Amino acid sequence: MTNNTASPLLAPYTSAALGLPNRLVMAPMTRFRAHEDGTPLPVVADYYAQRADAGLIVTEGIWPHRRGQSGWRVPGLETEAHVAGWRAVTEAVHARGGRIFAQLMHGGRQGHPRSRLLVDVPAGPSAVPVPGPVHVKDGKAPAPVPREMTVEDIRTAITDHVAAARNALRAGFDGVELHGANSYLIHQFLADNTNRREDAYGRDRTRFAVELVTAVADAIGAHRLGLRLSPGNPQFGMAEADPGPVYRALVDALDALGMAYLHVTDNGTYPALADLRPRWSGTLVANVGENRAPTTPRQGERVLTEGLADLISYGRAFLAHPDLPARIAADDPLATPIRTQDLYTHGARGYTDYPTLEEERAGRLVHAAAR
Repeated sequence: MTNNTASPLLAPYTSAALGLPNRLVMAPMTRFRAHEDGTPLPVVADYYAQRADAGLIVTEGIWPHRRGQSGWRVPGLETEAHVAGWRAVTEAVHARGGRIFAQLMHGGRQGHPRSRLLVDVPAGPSAVPVPGPVHVKDGKAPAPVPREMTVEDIRTAITDHVAAARNALRAGFDGVELHGANSYLIHQFLADNTNRREDAYGRDRTRFAVELVTAVADAIGAHRLGLRLSPGNPQFGMAEADPGPVYRALVDALDALGMAYLHVTDNGTYPALADLRPRWSGTLVANVGENRAPTTPRQGERVLTEGLADLISYGRAFLAHPDLPARIAADDPLATPIRTQDLYTHGARGYTDYPTLEEERAGRLVHAAAR
């Protein structure tokens, strides 16, 4: 059996911005548990509170303003109802001794009029649509050609993020993560095929990210701010032929801000962790399961012992194992299956009904005694 001294994943972590009981970060994962107006459902508080033993929780992506809404029943942080809904979540997590950051996720070109409260065509860096059909509230539809953002649209998007970050603090979040990965707005400005602009935001593909991060850091404090990046991630038709120069320049531009952390997903064709770790002087969170099999405890431990990151984010492992730190301490095989049919529904089933290890063991004992 592993224990707190044997597994580096369970060792405490302290930085200027963070004081965490372990090095396990719950990765952001969209689950569609919001009302149609974007207010989180009451069950969302139960879901995150169950996982409060994580060193840090990062929420699912939350749109900063309906202009950036990427999907139907994805939550927002724009209105007072949103703030009140998320306050119930943060209070539940804090009551269990947890820490939670809100991930702000502007969809950019991601979205469809039939999945947006504004019923409008989404806007991105360039008029390049997502390949293939997209999910809408009543099925699937061809992806719309996005409107190319004007400079005024870009300024508005930055203002929307600043307002949402302030709302996050009012809602009781410990900090904010900006979603610069997995094909959303910041990533669209960074990538080759989605940023075909000929202005300053095209000539320097890091410009939008730097301006946005700086503005939010100025508004809420850099020590409350993280950024997630996925260099070279091809999800949703993204293309980055040579990610290294772009992401090195971005990391160099942001390093001196003193942010809470940088959250990086590794890629099979570009070793982002190995390339960017030496350039980042602050806390680095690694995710090594993107587009791969779920990350195992051993893989996470290896990344820590090799010095490639300070914290490890786990996604799928936290879905079916709400008590993940306790299971790692007990050397549990993490074999509880994810009920994939319930991932993107709207209720408690497949969301808050996964057992803890203690409950699993009690169930096995009851079953054995009944035989």
